[in-house]
Amino acid sequence: MRINRAFWLILTLLLTNPVWAFQTRVVTIPSAAMHKSLEATVVLPDHYAHGKATDRFPVVYLLHGSGGDYTDWTANSHIGTLADRYHVILVMPDGGHESWYIDSPVDPRSRYETYVGTEVVGYIDTHFRTIATRQARAITGLSMGGFGALHIALDRPDEFGAAGSISGAVDPRGCEDEPGIDQVFGDPARHADFWNNEAIVENARSLAKAHIALTIDCGVSDSFVQSNRMLHARLVELGVPHDYAERPGGHTWTYWANAVQYQVLFFASSFKKSGGAAQT
Repeated sequence: MRINRAFWLILTLLLTNPVWAFQTRVVTIPSAAMHKSLEATVVLPDHYAHGKATDRFPVVYLLHGSGGDYTDWTANSHIGTLADRYHVILVMPDGGHESWYIDSPVDPRSRYETYVGTEVVGYIDTHFRTIATRQARAITGLSMGGFGALHIALDRPDEFGAAGSISGAVDPRGCEDEPGIDQVFGDPARHADFWNNEAIVENARSLAKAHIALTIDCGVSDSFVQSNRMLHARLVELGVPHDYAERPGGHTWTYWANAVQYQVLFFASSFKKSGGAAQT
C-alpha cells in the first residue's frame, strides 16, 4: 500500500521535533500573616521542563478581579501560550473575593498585600527556578487586581521592576457600592483619609519615585476609563514614563483576554532591557 509522502514528512517532524507545551500546576501557599493557606495557579513555560536544570526564568504575577479566584485567568484566556512565547513563569494567586489586595486597617484577618507581595513571592522563588530579582518580576491584574498590582508595586518597588493594570479600579472611591469593599477599606466617611491615600490616582508622584516600568490600559466602554485617563494625565504631567492604551471593549473577559497579551509582551521587553530575561 502506498502511503502519501506528506504523511511521512509530518511523522518525521513529530518524531524529531517533539511538541512541548506549557505546564499548569496548582500549589498551596501558606500565609503566616493570615494563618491559613490558599491555592495558586502556576504556569511554567515548556522550556522549564525540557531545558537545562540550571535555567532560570522571570515571573509575571497576574491578579484576578472582584469575586474571582486563582482559576480565573486560565479558565477565561489562553495565557499559557504566553509563558511559552516569552519564556516566563506566570503565577495567579488567590486574592480573596473582595480583599482589594490590601492589608486592611479594619479587618486584621485580611492581609492580602503581605500575602501576595511577600509570602507568595517568597514561596515561588523557593519552589521554582526563578530569577529572584526585581528586574525579573512583574505584577498586573484586572479590575480590583489592577488596583492591587499597582498598589503592591508602589509599596514594594524593591520587589517589582514592572507593573501593570488592566481595566483597573485605580480610584476605589468610585467603587463605594461594591459589595464588601467597606469591610476591608472601612466606612468611606469614617475612614476617608485611608480611602484617599490608597487611591492610585492620588499616588502618581509615588509612581514617579518608584522607577517601575508601567503599562496601563482600559476599554473605551469601561466604567473605569475616566479614572484611568486621569491617572494617565497625571503621569504625563509628571513626566513618568509609562505605556498607556485604550482599546474597544468594556469590563469583560473578551477585553481582558486580549489586553493581557500586550501586557506580557511589555513585561518581556522590560525584562530584556533590565537584564531580567530568562537565563537559558
